[in-house]
Amino acid sequence: MKLSVKSDYAARAVFWLSRHYTDKAAHRVEEMASDQDIPSNYLVQILIELKSAQIVKSVRGKEGGYLLARPPAEITLGDVLRCIHGQVFDTPALNDAECPPELRAAWGTLQKSLNEAADAINFQKLVEQSADKGKMYYI
Repeated sequence: MKLSVKSDYAARAVFWLSRHYTDKAAHRVEEMASDQDIPSNYLVQILIELKSAQIVKSVRGKEGGYLLARPPAEITLGDVLRCIHGQVFDTPALNDAECPPELRAAWGTLQKSLNEAADAINFQKLVEQSADKGKMYYI
């Protein structure tokens, strides 16, 4: 399974917005793109998709931009991947009557495992991990 750059950029955008969630303010695409090293034109397209999945919302006007549509604890990596690519893992074999049932079951197990793993990662956990990295512990 290979994910696209688009899914990486989408995850980066949601992570960035998650880190700024407590600001309660919309952030401009140019600021996000610059901080994440993502082409701003491409980021706009990704944010539109994330908006249609109600992961982010937009604010119009001079102080406009994007912010999360719900708290980071309620947004999973699975949500982002499904928004960008559809199913986290998919294969035509799952619906192919010619595929041996044992192999179809194995593909189904893999699909279920990947979905569960992606849904177990929420953006609040990632933000907390990032904050913990910044702490120094001395003995």
